[in-house]
This record gives sequence, C-alpha cells and structure tokens, in this order.
Amino acid sequence: MKNTKIFLGVLMTVGTIMNLRKVVYAVIMMVTIMFMPRLSIAQNLEVEGQAKITNTPTDNTADQIVVKQADGTLAVRSAATLVQSPGNYGTVVNPVTGKVWLDRNLGATQVATSSTDAASYGDLYQWGRNADGHQIRTSGTTATQATNYFTTGGLFITGSSNWLSNVETHMWSGTAAENNPCPSGFRVPTAAEWEQERLTWISNDAAGAFASPLKLPLAGFRRYSDGSLSSVGAFGIYWSSTVSGTLARNLNFNSSDAVMTTIFRTSGFSVRCIKD
Repeated sequence: MKNTKIFLGVLMTVGTIMNLRKVVYAVIMMVTIMFMPRLSIAQNLEVEGQAKITNTPTDNTADQIVVKQADGTLAVRSAATLVQSPGNYGTVVNPVTGKVWLDRNLGATQVATSSTDAASYGDLYQWGRNADGHQIRTSGTTATQATNYFTTGGLFITGSSNWLSNVETHMWSGTAAENNPCPSGFRVPTAAEWEQERLTWISNDAAGAFASPLKLPLAGFRRYSDGSLSSVGAFGIYWSSTVSGTLARNLNFNSSDAVMTTIFRTSGFSVRCIKD
C-alpha cells in the first residue's frame, strides 16, 4: 500500500511538471509573436520551373501577379499591364497626348499589322447601340426602327437616319452612357479627343493613322440604307461619342485625307475605346 501511494505521488508530480512546461511554452510563444517583425501579406513569386514565394516589406504594390490562363496553366503577368488590359485587349499610350487607348478595334482579333489587315478590322456599330450582335459584319438586317435604346434583336437596322424611333443622345455620352460598348474603365472617345489624336499623326491620311500608336486600319463601314459593307480596305471611319443634332460625329480617313465629319447614326462604323 505504501509503495502504491508513493507511485501515485510520483505520477501527480510528473503531471504537474508537464502542465507547467506547457504553460511556460505557451507564454514563450506569445511573447515571441508579439515581438516578431511584422511581415507583409504581399509576396513575390518567382517561376523557374517551380514557384518560390518570399516575404517582402509592405508597400501596397506588386510588380507581378500570377494569373490562371484559359487553358488552366499559371503565368506571371505585369501588374501594371493587367490593370490597364481589359479582357483580351491590350492598351497603347499616345506619348504626345498622354491618352490611353485599347490597342485594337472592338471585335478585332489582333493589333493591325497593316492598314488592310482584315483580322484587325473588328466590328461595325450603329451609333449609341449596345453590343447585341448587330455590330457583327455578317449580322442580318431589318428596316424596323427600335423603340427602346437598349436592343436585343441583334439585327442591323436600316432605311432611316436613326435606328431608334426617338432621338436620344445619352447612350454613349454623358455620365450615364448606358449602352457603352467598351470594357469597364473605357469609353467611346469624344470628337475633340479624336481631333487631338489626329493632330499628332505624321501625315493626315491612312498612312498617318496606321503609323500612330493606335495603328488604325481601313476597316470600311456598313451603309445605313441597306447594311451592305462598303469601302473595306479603302476607308477607316470611327465613331465618337459626340452628337450633332440628330446626327453624330466621326473620324473619317482614306489614302489622301483625314477629317472629322457628321453623319446618320444608322451607319455602321468602327469603335476604338479610350480610357476614362
């Protein structure tokens, strides 16, 4: 019996010592955490066959970001480029004006490699309409005017000076611009912004348009009368967001000239977006 009591006393002493050690360890960990240098949530990631992550001081910036691509693979991208590149579009900057533009026309699959690069032509919009499918070069046509500025039919409306039965001016301009076809953070440029851009070209014609940072191609247009394609490879006509009465302003250039003109809103022209 005496031996049993001694054994139990030893066990209790050992247990007390172990509990005390746990308490001391916890206190040491808390003190260590309190006095550790604060580490940034921001991290650098280096890809050289495999990822390597290291902590960096907090500065609320990141030079590179890892993104998941459409095929499921990971890639490192410049943070600055990602901020300025909506969707599949890139951006370009005119060094004279400082304006940031999309690097290609809306609907184009690539940046123009020449004035007549068909892959760079893109879509052809009627002024003020949303991207409902009417802008596709092969879309069907209808002679029936829309009664609402937000359309869903996807047909190119023909036969009158305005595709909309009511004369409204807000769809691409002003603070609302409800039908803005551009990616988030971008919009259709004003006539004044187009004019400012044109004045920086090395020549006032199609050659100057292509030599500019925007590399504007001769994408042609769709006629308001019947929706047929016209002057593809010969004219470049780009909408502005500026209206003029029942008409709208646009930039128009060919092999010999470049001017700002005013025309029917039913016409189908190219759109190049500018950053807000």
